[in-house]
Amino acid sequence: MLIHPWDAALGDDEWRTWLADGHDFGQLVVNGLPGQPPTVIPTHFVVEDTPTGTALLIHLARPNPVWANVVADQNVVVTVIDDYAYIPTTWRAKAGGPLEDGVPTSYYAAVQLRCVAEIVDDPADKADLLSRQLAHFQPDGDHAAVAVGAAPYGRMLSGIRGLRLQVTGVAAKFKYDDHNAPEHRTQIATRLTNRATGRDTAAAEQQRRRTARIGTWDST
Repeated sequence: MLIHPWDAALGDDEWRTWLADGHDFGQLVVNGLPGQPPTVIPTHFVVEDTPTGTALLIHLARPNPVWANVVADQNVVVTVIDDYAYIPTTWRAKAGGPLEDGVPTSYYAAVQLRCVAEIVDDPADKADLLSRQLAHFQPDGDHAAVAVGAAPYGRMLSGIRGLRLQVTGVAAKFKYDDHNAPEHRTQIATRLTNRATGRDTAAAEQQRRRTARIGTWDST
């Protein structure tokens, strides 16, 4: 993923905060076996900080065809994309020039987490992984306990396998025209808010947030 200096995350706290703000669904990308393309799996995940670093917790059905790929190559990527919008030519025309001569672009936030995968098969470890996921997605605790041999989930543990993904690198990009003048970015954010289709409102929020933090981009 190409990341220009003005599109880069403003520190680890930016991409971590963005993920924590409801961006916990992405795509797990696993290298293909010889002669096969990569396997891409949409999935929820949970981010955990441990004494050994940041890890992602995932579980998938045992019949999922991905397991042989993970055994062959434990290096995987989880990617998340959101807060995106198409910016038309007329919004990015040069001052005084024809509106139709502007160069369109896409706004978006993207985080790619490079990981080393560990398969979790022990029933007790799977129950612990599921409990941690439930604590994240259902923090009110309105669910039965997950325990080996206990109803209702105990008998289902054999039908899944867990993945613990140790994060080894992060590429984070927030592409919102931060190299252009603040007035230009503010105007586009207003237009996004007024257009209000798709993810326009979320993209406008990201642009305003970045503009407030960066102000005028310093290229030196």
